[in-house]
Amino acid sequence: MRPIDERGIRASFLNASRKEVSDLSLPPGFADIDQDRLDFLGWIDPKLPRRAYVVTWVRDEPVGVVLQRAEQRVLARAQCSWCEDVTLRNDVQLYVARRAGAAGRKGDTVGVLTCAEFGCNRNVRMLPPLAYEGYDRELARELRIARLQEHVTGFLDEVAGRG
Repeated sequence: MRPIDERGIRASFLNASRKEVSDLSLPPGFADIDQDRLDFLGWIDPKLPRRAYVVTWVRDEPVGVVLQRAEQRVLARAQCSWCEDVTLRNDVQLYVARRAGAAGRKGDTVGVLTCAEFGCNRNVRMLPPLAYEGYDRELARELRIARLQEHVTGFLDEVAGRG
């Protein structure tokens, strides 16, 4: 992910009111985050734990969405829709985003099951287990990173009404 500063983050939101944008808290330790190792920046608001945010670059522009966390976590056996990790026992959470524009004002939403703490960036960069003799683990990792980027972009496009 290309680096983005606080101003760029606040300006990127598709589905947020001005008040929501002004009230958002950046992720803890934001200044120390290595954005080069991220495909998206995702975090839970420390002041409002049912609210979360996702920001990434889509077609050379930063795009962000506000998410609402469902009341209960899904069992750890569910699979994240973004990183599709099947080897780790991460909790998966249902997040819902209000659609951008008129559709969102009417109450239309888009949901996604994703890692509860947005650990997808870390998950896809782990070297996968050897599936068979001659299995190219590095290529498998690169493909997982590319799929994560596609899944997050696809979700943001759905929120924007382009999906």
